[in-house]
Formats: sequence, C-alpha cells, structure tokens
Amino acid sequence: MSLAPGTFVVVPLNRREMIGVVWDGPPDPDLPAARLKDVIEALEVPPMTASLRRFVEWVAGYTLSPPGAVLRMAMSVPAALDPPARQVGWTLAPRPPAEGAVRLTAERRRVLALLAPGEVRAGAALAEAAAVSPGVVRGLADAGFLVPALLPEAASPFARPDPEHPGQPLAEGGQAEAARALREAVARRRFGVTLLTGVTGSGKTEVYLDAVAECLRQGRQALVLLPEIALSAQWLERFRRRFGVAPALWHSELTAKTRRETWRAVAEGKAPVLVGARSALFLPFPDLGLIVVDEEHETAFKQEEGVVYHARDMAVVRARLAEAACVLVSATPSLETLTNAEQGRYARLHLDHRHGGASMPAVEAVDLRKHPPERGRFLSPPLIAAVTETLARGEQAMLFLNRRGYAPLTLCRTCGHRLRCPNCSAWLVEHRAQRRLQCHHCGHAEPPPLACPECGTAGSLVPIGPGVERVLEEASALWPEARRLVMASDTLPGPAAAAAAAQAIRDREVDLIIGTQIVAKGWHFPHLTLVGVVDADLGLAGGDLRAAERTVQLLHQVAGRAGREERPGRVLLQTFSPEHPVMRALVSGDLDAFMRAEAAARRPGGWPPFGRLAALIVSAEDEREADRAARDLGLAAPRGEGVQVLGPAPAPLALLRGRHRRRLLLRTRRDVAVQPILREWLSRVDVPGGVRVQVDVDPVGFL
Repeated sequence: MSLAPGTFVVVPLNRREMIGVVWDGPPDPDLPAARLKDVIEALEVPPMTASLRRFVEWVAGYTLSPPGAVLRMAMSVPAALDPPARQVGWTLAPRPPAEGAVRLTAERRRVLALLAPGEVRAGAALAEAAAVSPGVVRGLADAGFLVPALLPEAASPFARPDPEHPGQPLAEGGQAEAARALREAVARRRFGVTLLTGVTGSGKTEVYLDAVAECLRQGRQALVLLPEIALSAQWLERFRRRFGVAPALWHSELTAKTRRETWRAVAEGKAPVLVGARSALFLPFPDLGLIVVDEEHETAFKQEEGVVYHARDMAVVRARLAEAACVLVSATPSLETLTNAEQGRYARLHLDHRHGGASMPAVEAVDLRKHPPERGRFLSPPLIAAVTETLARGEQAMLFLNRRGYAPLTLCRTCGHRLRCPNCSAWLVEHRAQRRLQCHHCGHAEPPPLACPECGTAGSLVPIGPGVERVLEEASALWPEARRLVMASDTLPGPAAAAAAAQAIRDREVDLIIGTQIVAKGWHFPHLTLVGVVDADLGLAGGDLRAAERTVQLLHQVAGRAGREERPGRVLLQTFSPEHPVMRALVSGDLDAFMRAEAAARRPGGWPPFGRLAALIVSAEDEREADRAARDLGLAAPRGEGVQVLGPAPAPLALLRGRHRRRLLLRTRRDVAVQPILREWLSRVDVPGGVRVQVDVDPVGFL
C-alpha cells in the first residue's frame, strides 16, 4: 500500500482492529522493526488535511490532552469512513428475448417504455412510475428483459447556496460598509480575525452572511458556529432568504444517518456551508475559507468534559492554520475579545443602529425594596401593571427568569431539612408539571416525598424561590385570558420544538412568553414590546470572576428582544440593588463604560485577560483519595516569579456525579506559557488509579 499522511486506515491493536490516521512527523529511531505490524486496509475517504492534523496537534498541546482523544473528535462518525453502499436497480438487457418468445402484457410494456437504453432505475420507483406491482418488474427480469445494475451515485443532499440570490438589502452606511470590509477579508484568502459588534437588532447576521457569500464565490467552505442549536430555527430561515437553500447542520440531535452523510459531504467538499455547535470545528473541511462564531461571548462554547476547550479560541486557531478569515460576532463581546481588538490583534466593525429604523428599548430598574411583590409572589406591582397594559394593547410581553423548574429548593418547615441530590452537592429542583425532583447537574430524578425524609412530618415540604414554572403559575392567575408559552431547555428539547415555538410567537398565537436564557439569544419577535426580568440579581451571587460581565451580557441580550420593529420596547429589571454597576450600565445603555471599569478592576491583580489561569480539578469516588491527591499536588506546586497556585480547596460543587472534587488554580502573568509549567507539575506527582485530574486551561467557570 502507498499511504500518504492523512490517510484513514484500519490497523491491528492487540486482538482488535482499530481505525487510525497516517500521521506525518519524524519517525522514532529507537523503535525496533520487529514491533511493527502491517496496516490492514486503507479506507476510501478523502485524507485528513494537513491543516486539520496540525489543528489536532495544537489542541492536544494547548489543553494537555492525549492527541488520540482530540483525533477522536475529528473522526467522530466512524461509519462515514466507509464508502456509502451502492444500491442495485434494473436496466434493459443488452440481448432481450426475441419478439414473440415471451408474452408482453400491457403492464410489462409500460415498464419497458419507461427505461431508456443504459438507464438504471430502482425497482420500487420503476413499479410506481408504471403503476404496476413490484412483481411485474421481477417477472421482466426473470424473462430476461431486465438485468441488475448499480444505481448512479446519489447527488449531494446539500444544494449549493447561491451567493447572488437576492436577499434582504443592507442598509447604506453601517451595514453596507461592514459587509464590504468582511468581503474583502475573505477575498484576501489570508488569516485574519474581525470582531463584529453592534446593538441588538442591528442586522449583524445579514452582514456576516455577505461574507459567507464571498466565501462561496471564492469556491471555499464556510463554517458558522452557534452556541445553542435551538437558535438555528430563525437563523436557518434567514439563511434561506439570503441563499435560497438551507445549509448543512451539525449538532447532537441529528440522526446517525444524517451525521454520516454530513461528515462525508464535508470531507468531499459537497457541503459548502455548515452551521453547527462547537464540535463542528473538528469536521474535515478540505478548504475552509471562513469561520464565523456567532454570540462569541457565550459560555456554551466551552466544553467542560473530556477534552476541555473553548470553541471561540480554537476557531481562531483553526482559521489561522487554514489561512481563513475568522469573524467573532456579538452585541456584548467578552472582555477577552474586546482586549484583543483594542490591542490591534483583531480588526473591529461596529453597527450603531437597529435595522429598519427601530429604536433601542427603554430600560428601567424596579427597586424591590420600594415595590415588593405580594407575600408568596414574585412579580412586583410596576411589572404587573406594565404587562397588563402591554397585553391590553394587543402586544406581546416576556417574563425572563434564568432558572428552570418550579422552585430551586424544597425544605421542611418543621426541621429545616433540604432535599438534595445523593450524587452531587446540589439541591434538588422541583419540576411540578412532571411531578419530580431533579438534579440539573447529574440528571438524578425522584418523585416528591409525601413526608420529610429527615423528621417524617407529612405535608411539611415547601418550595423556596421561583423557577419559570412558578412564574407561569403566578402569570396564569394574573392574566388568565393570555395565551402563555414557556421557553426553557426542558420544554424545548430540540430544534424542531424551538422552531415551532418561534413560529407560534411570530404568528401571534402567544401573548406572554416565560423563559430562561434560551430566550435571550438571537430571536426576533416583531410584536414583542415588553421584557420583564423577574430576578436581575440572580447571576451576581457566588463570587465568580466573570459574574458581573456575564450578568450584563445576559440581561442586555434578553432586553434586546423588545421593540425590534416599529413599536417601541420597554424593559423592567426587578432588583434589590438598582445602584449596582451592572444595573446602572443596563439602564444607561453604556456597556462600553462598564467593560472599561471591569478591565480596570481586573488589570492590577493580573486576572484574565491580563493574566493566565489554569485549573486542576481532582476527583475520586473516595473522598480521602481526592484529599490526598489534591494535597500532594499542592505540595508539588510550582513556584517562581509571576506564578501563583491557589488551593487545594473543595470545589463549589464538591460532590458531582458521585465523585468528590477538589480544585487548584494556577495564576501567571500574561507572558508566561502555562502548559510547560503544568506538564512539569503533573510529572512530579504519582496520581493513584482511582483519582482523575482534569486540566482546564483558561477556565470560564469555577464550579
């Protein structure tokens, strides 16, 4: 066999046969020839490109992951490595029986009349077209009139988008200028990163779709990453309007057959545009010309299990290795991305105005100390009045609370016992509609007990705090005539449900939307004019480094759903701290000033993006083993100028899925490479077999 680098092969490994990739690089001079085994088979699939091989190596090195674990993500559909099976049909026999030798009925003649010389058609399709039974087709074959033949290869399931298809015209000035700059960046066929910002509703999607069109004109492939696949419903409609066809999709909801076809189409260059979740970054594009990361600030782009990576940052690397343009898009960009733009690493384009002349919504803080809800309720009188007025005008309103279920905590009013997950250090969340208590970390679920499991008192368990189901209950009592819809990840389990919900809202079949963070991103509801945030303080608790930044981003995004067309929008933020910098920034609309203040607060301490962080998460089923391993790592911690190790300490989620967890945090100056420090640190400690040490370079969460 002649095997080039990138060829997919089957090889023997112990007593198994495994799929691998021929890699390039220097051979191992110390490997004895006697240990080498023959490759069993080379697979008929386009080879993995050099840029993707370098990307696998880069991600493995950066995240301190085994290269094989990263490679597995790039060949995540093993069935796609086998060529698709060719189907067999029927064609006219080259030497049919002599005329009169076999009686030809009218049905048989109709079948023969449908086939041109050399044409191959499937038996079922042939029978259907001739309006006969399949037995008539088989009878012609038995009589020698038809012979089996391979059907032609099926056309690509993905139609080529038309870059010249007339789409929504871009507004002169901001939109048109930004689109021109992005087209030029793609046409240069060189690596570069552009940050595209703009107020919510300013038409950023239409602008970067113009860059996708230029990528198609260049004959290259484009990848668009979305943080939530539920967002794809309205996004796909915009794509169809712009290009006349749908793009290829990549997400966890696809069937095995569709994943196989999509992976193969991407590898063969037959999927010109693909939109997907973060894992789409590892698909085998032969000529990637553009990567767009929409809502680049979203933490959903961070993979927390297995190979721990941030898809936004890895998208920049993938684009550099492929000599492609990269566009990061957000109305509320992360401080890391803003800093890169300010320091000249990224170009920046900004859209100042909403598309079509719509104005930004007016944002007001409702001080819950002055306007408290009724006892046992969660909506304040000013918010109730605003929703009532909005519904009376025939407009739509939204109540936002970033908390699923009915109540986040259930406790016994007799003894104070709190119902918690047996596998995690987390409270069980009541989902009253499904009559279950559930852990949102490990998935454990159980029916609500009739009596307190601690003291045995019957009927003493009470829900504490609101979730969206409890807000729905309150809204049902306040506005019984309003047609209500809950939008949360457990009520919209996939893209199809999200698309149906969005269509119902657009068709004005819904008056009041009650949702979690799934409603905050990307949706365009033309008749929605009021957004009420039930608990604007929710994300500020917990001491997370990025708590204020994330809260501003989330609430600004959800506020941006209001007043996106001709009717003005209004946003009410229920808060106990209207004087908090986050609330002041949202009311004033001056997010730039808030981000400057956030940067000024982080810079002196060297916190990201002005310093580097890497976390070690130690976990074990045995708590003592976790403590010992964490202690040993703490004793072996690196020392030196610009290097500091915090911990070990119990993780905020000290028990997760039955494993006890301890954390250590490495903090360094920005100019210090953390990977060599981490490798040397880990090499000094013997970790027992039952203990797992997960490395998280550039953590975005600290649970």
